[in-house]
Amino acid sequence: MDAKRLIERGPCRWELPATGTMRVPVAVFASETLLRAMDDKAFEQAINVASLPGIVGASCMMPDAHWGYGFPIGGVAAFDADAGGVVSAGGVGFDISCGVRCLHTGLRRDSVLGVQAHLADSLFKHIPAGLGSTGAIHLNSQHMHDMLTGGAKWAVARGWGTEADLERIEERGQMLHAKPGAVSEQAKKRQRDEMGTLGSGNHYLEVQEVTQVFDAVIARAFGLTLGDVVVMIHCGSRGLGHQIGTDYLSRMVEEAPRHGLSLPDRELACAPIRSDLGQEYLGAMRAAINCALANRQILTQLVRDVFARHLPAAKLPLLYDVSHNTCKLETHVVAGHKRELYVHRKGATRAFGPGHADLPEALRGAGQPVLIGGSMGTASYVLAGTAPSEALAFSSACHGAGRAMSRHQAKKTWQGAQVVDELAGRGILIRSPSARGVAEEAPGAYKDVTAVVDAAEAAGLALKVARVEPLICIKG
Repeated sequence: MDAKRLIERGPCRWELPATGTMRVPVAVFASETLLRAMDDKAFEQAINVASLPGIVGASCMMPDAHWGYGFPIGGVAAFDADAGGVVSAGGVGFDISCGVRCLHTGLRRDSVLGVQAHLADSLFKHIPAGLGSTGAIHLNSQHMHDMLTGGAKWAVARGWGTEADLERIEERGQMLHAKPGAVSEQAKKRQRDEMGTLGSGNHYLEVQEVTQVFDAVIARAFGLTLGDVVVMIHCGSRGLGHQIGTDYLSRMVEEAPRHGLSLPDRELACAPIRSDLGQEYLGAMRAAINCALANRQILTQLVRDVFARHLPAAKLPLLYDVSHNTCKLETHVVAGHKRELYVHRKGATRAFGPGHADLPEALRGAGQPVLIGGSMGTASYVLAGTAPSEALAFSSACHGAGRAMSRHQAKKTWQGAQVVDELAGRGILIRSPSARGVAEEAPGAYKDVTAVVDAAEAAGLALKVARVEPLICIKG
């Protein structure tokens, strides 16, 4: 992207004015360094999104934005159904409701270091990870239906977790208006044995230490202090979500002409929100959100079981669980008026500010925890949503570091064993079923997560609260 086309609107805030078929401008949140590193394809995709019917405000690019499928990863866009707005499967992504949850342990670093290797081995043994990984849970048709409608509430009712967990999960653990009937039998088949599994790619489970606190007041509200040990779990809806994305992208491409939609990119397949197809997709996507919430809830209980064997003093209450890769109906203020909008967050995280009614009472005064996962072997961050983010990007923030090179390039650059040894030398234990997967996810394959988080804070999207660094990483 030619930087001369961008107008600087504030610290780490840029605008590409609407031209041609664009209905709204593109809003970019990035430092100049991150801006220069963004690929042109991501800008092309953001421009295409800005041309879709019913889009409101701006097509947004988060600081970690990079090329994706249809939408850029790190893309946010809101649509008004009353203005002919659309829902796009490419604007949600294939790994529907991929997200991060963070657990307290009540432990300090020294407690973990005493059993670090045993804990790493036990987590790796008891938590299935990797491509096509399956667990001990098998869902029959009724179980599948109940899980797709009940989400984490379904999991808790069956003994995976506690009622207290639900207060710390988006949608309180259950996405309403899910339609299991809109999910294909193939998608359900792929998920029957995948509950309670991490999967592959950039998914992980990490035991981490709080190494820096930036805002002591909010950190206290979040229950975080320097030297605390926490656990982060990053995964999504596994095979079911991927199959839903595949199924509906194909249908949206096929039906686009019937709805009068001229797509600038086939990957930007969409359907009017008010159409039968649009409503079917939303119902299926909500079912996938419930699948992801249930999956992370089961994983949470598996983690608690492992810690109970090695570190029985650990308590592991949930700090928060927040998804990326969703489309949600939310109320936002646009030009001084409240509007009901369908907010697509593709590789972006919801970031409600202080006082928002959807936040649990214990967190409402501080704002929503925003969990930004780093790449393997690098820091992750806990941030808090801000009031300005509402007007800037529909209360959204970045979700991670963002890839700096493709998996193919990473695999050519590093060997998995080399990465494992280098991180072990820094006191970080990696456990993974795939040396190839470790190479593809090498820390150097990603952007600098600190630069991404600093840009998000400078732009006003979220406020830094704490930095955490890994001690153990279970990698898919």
